[in-house]
Amino acid sequence: MNVIDFLERRFGRFAIPGLVRMIVGLNLLVFLLGLVSPELLSWLELDPNAVFHGQIWRLVTYIFIPNYGSVFSAIFGQQGSALDTACSLAFLWMVGDSLEAVWGAFRLNLFYFIGMLGTTLAAFVFGAQFSNGMLNLSLLFAFAWHFPNTQILFFFLFPLRVKWLAWFSATVLLWQFLSLDSISYRMAVIASLANFLIFFGPETFARLRQRNQVAGRRREFEKTALPEGEPLHRCVVCQRTELSNPELDFRVARDGNDYCLEHLRSDVHSG
Repeated sequence: MNVIDFLERRFGRFAIPGLVRMIVGLNLLVFLLGLVSPELLSWLELDPNAVFHGQIWRLVTYIFIPNYGSVFSAIFGQQGSALDTACSLAFLWMVGDSLEAVWGAFRLNLFYFIGMLGTTLAAFVFGAQFSNGMLNLSLLFAFAWHFPNTQILFFFLFPLRVKWLAWFSATVLLWQFLSLDSISYRMAVIASLANFLIFFGPETFARLRQRNQVAGRRREFEKTALPEGEPLHRCVVCQRTELSNPELDFRVARDGNDYCLEHLRSDVHSG
């Protein structure tokens, strides 16, 4: 039993069913309130300096800010519009429901809260301003892992499999990770995606190890395989083979040699 299984057995009763649905609902509420009072968003952002001055609600409220410019938002066209927000939140709702159906409420809660902790550490320790963007990205990666062939309509026109969207997002993230000369940024990315690494890292390494083992066995087999055109059986007496004489049957005798039935000696028993 791994650590996650142990935690679920011990604390599973405290799980919040429909957590992502609640977050989606509060995102929608914040979006509507932001239309009336745009300065409200600045009071909800994850600002370490403000938290140190007593505004501790920011440790939670930043996840309720619709993440304009996120990969979810980019799917649906004009960012920040009511239509974009509605579609992005509907997609997030679907992702949350699908993951909860696969994992159960506790594991989804754990995945999300570890992501929140990582995002918070990234802001406080490394100064990263990821807000909830990286958190939503980790949900996308988890969804693509379990449902890679689910299709969405890119800009409402072009069908796109979720796995390609996840690969594109991962490629951009990897490029930024490698190209930006900032150890702090790299550590922040790792911290923010700690939930995905914890949940899927061991399985990823296991798959890679299995793939390497299969490739190694295939290489060994190819080394020992007979060259093309080389016969498998050759009678040690007449030197005929199954290639030169397909009508012949061959046997391996007790002495380890191949014989056609014609020359199989009566005093040698076949193996």
